[in-house]
Amino acid sequence: MQVQAYLFFDGRCEEALQYYSKHLGAKVEMLMRNKESPAPPPGNAPGDKVMHAAFRIGDTQLLASDGYSGGKPRFEGISLSISARDDAEAKRIFNALGDGGKVNMPLAKTFFASSFGMVDDRFGVHWMVIAGPQGK
Repeated sequence: MQVQAYLFFDGRCEEALQYYSKHLGAKVEMLMRNKESPAPPPGNAPGDKVMHAAFRIGDTQLLASDGYSGGKPRFEGISLSISARDDAEAKRIFNALGDGGKVNMPLAKTFFASSFGMVDDRFGVHWMVIAGPQGK
């Protein structure tokens, strides 16, 4: 059994995939647009919007879509946690995700990690960035 996150970007999926590719090294493994479906798109979503995509960040595959393409993605009650190799990588990732987004908890040393912070990216996705246990 496998559980995967499925993110609905409500019309900004392709932009998000490009951003994550540039800043997190994401690799798009599959992308299908609404116009490629034999059935009509849900809610009359535009044909050029993403019906389904699979992308990989590190070892994790995430799924994504534009959904109904209403233009207001909402990611509530969930965060994606990303583990960095070291504090320098954590800072780079945190700053990239925070660019155009909102810092909820600045990246800092904590009792459980040498770097930890929380940020909402420009698409509204909540992220927790962490690097190594404290003292390592």
